Amino acid sequence: MTRKVFIAATLVLLLGTLSVFADEAVLMDFSLLKADTNEDPLNAGQFLDNGATVMDFSTTAGASYTEDQKKQMATSLAIGNWDITLASSSRTNFNQALSYTREAPVIGGAYTGKTVMGIRVHFPTETYNSWAMVTPPFSIPAFERKAGGGTDPVNDRLTRFEGTFNADTKITTAMGIVKNVGVIKSLAITVRGMNFPHGISLILEDQEGKQTTMFMGYLNFDGWKTLTWNNPAYITDVRNRELRLFPLYPKSSPFVKLAGILITRDAAHEGGDFVTYVKDIKILYDKAVLDPVRDIDDEAVWGINDKREADRKLIESRRFGESQVLRYLERLKQEPKSEFTSDTE
Repeated sequence: MTRKVFIAATLVLLLGTLSVFADEAVLMDFSLLKADTNEDPLNAGQFLDNGATVMDFSTTAGASYTEDQKKQMATSLAIGNWDITLASSSRTNFNQALSYTREAPVIGGAYTGKTVMGIRVHFPTETYNSWAMVTPPFSIPAFERKAGGGTDPVNDRLTRFEGTFNADTKITTAMGIVKNVGVIKSLAITVRGMNFPHGISLILEDQEGKQTTMFMGYLNFDGWKTLTWNNPAYITDVRNRELRLFPLYPKSSPFVKLAGILITRDAAHEGGDFVTYVKDIKILYDKAVLDPVRDIDDEAVWGINDKREADRKLIESRRFGESQVLRYLERLKQEPKSEFTSDTE
């Protein structure tokens, strides 16, 4: 009896110790999203897409689309492809046209040589509250497999948007997806302020599609700064936690994905143009389940997650693919001339 009590006490102490050391991951490093493929036909030497994150939704398109239209159904997480959606009260053609993202090379300071995401928003000048949401061009897939195979068993297990694991730093650098997330302990965003008093928040989405918004702070400072959100409900001592077991395959991968960045502007503050820059987003979290030794490749046997991902991709292709085709057709309708033909010609 004494031996059982000792073992139980040791286990509680061990778990309490382990809970202090949450896993760390880079949820999104925007320097990895530089455009490097798909040359712009209108600007030689300029690229439109990021090769590591290209998604081709034409594979699930119907037969009614032409080959030229299907080519428009491919996109990537390249910085210039991210969307900015304004609050409905601010969504005029003028404000929307002046709200977009752009690659911003860093030419000095600690991040020299890096490429970060530049965000420009044109808020209304009238005195009412407004917001702008920066979102990826498509919902980042959680089970998209990497092309080919490697020799690193840890990285080979990661899906494409989970990125890579560094064995030296023990940190995973992802492209929008972090898996096996139990409880989030902290979030951090490295952002460059320009003395604007606007607020910035992160929007995360879990495996159930539930979105949660975390307020990170205000941008009323000049220069680079790391804004941190600490989970007020995080319990360090496991003895005070609600203990439960998580089912394994196919539910062994609870995850969070980056759904967007929210910029909020108070009515009392100045409207018009707003600019900021974001370098990366990091996360500290507890694992949902310990990494077990898997002697069977469950997904190879059952293919349940692959089927779910294929269904999600089909839905995404209908939403994104069709909108891209409509944009393509609209561009074909546009008049290229900007001036009238002179009567003297």
